[in-house]
Amino acid sequence: MSGADKLKTMFSKVSGPVRLADRVASILSEEIESGRLAEGDKLPTEVELVKQLGVSRTVVREAVSRLRNAGLVEARQGLGVFVMPRRTRPLDLEAETAEDTKSKVRQIVEVRRPIEGEAAYLAATRATPADLVRMRQALEAIDVAVAAGGDGVDEDLAFHRSIAESTGNAVMLSTLRYLGEVLRGGIRVTRVNEARRGDFLEAVRQEHHAILAAIEARHAEAARDAALLHLRHAASRLQDADDGFWTETENLEVDLDAAP
Repeated sequence: MSGADKLKTMFSKVSGPVRLADRVASILSEEIESGRLAEGDKLPTEVELVKQLGVSRTVVREAVSRLRNAGLVEARQGLGVFVMPRRTRPLDLEAETAEDTKSKVRQIVEVRRPIEGEAAYLAATRATPADLVRMRQALEAIDVAVAAGGDGVDEDLAFHRSIAESTGNAVMLSTLRYLGEVLRGGIRVTRVNEARRGDFLEAVRQEHHAILAAIEARHAEAARDAALLHLRHAASRLQDADDGFWTETENLEVDLDAAP
């Protein structure tokens, strides 16, 4: 019996304050880990999952993408998505992070701190002139995006990624790429919070420029300190956010997940 047949009517509609893609990924992971979906079973089709779970195709695709990244399933061209053989699987950070947005973002900032501090330190000692140009362009792109009415999330992430790229450390860069979607969510929430106050936005801008200035000056310790200070301040700004902000943020995440 295929996975699609086994689970033909197993799922019920998903709702609640937790991000929908997180919930769908958790539901599917549980079916696999419990053995109800066994090695080689085919997952229900995207259309079937959308109907059973009551979510959008976007949510289903993101959830299945997370299962692929976690080594739980594989997509076979023209055939569908199938459960992978059980083995020691890579860490699934989406599953490990806390469910409530406030705790999740705090955890993300704590993880970013040592990685990005060291990345800034190494960038100051290793960045080539071309690397510095890319960092400067990435930083300027944040201002352009914000001036155009955007949230600057992608540009913010690109700036920090450009620093990691300049270290020449493939493991560090791969780690940050792996963390990409988790970091994107955390950066998005911090920028939404910071956009509520002009002084916050200007503080973030100055902190970014301080990191780059130290890297350009080849002051490794100062670059590390600037990166660490930026993330400590980000945590502090989040701590100051009231409960209403976190409620609004959780609702916003659900709305975005449900978008077609």
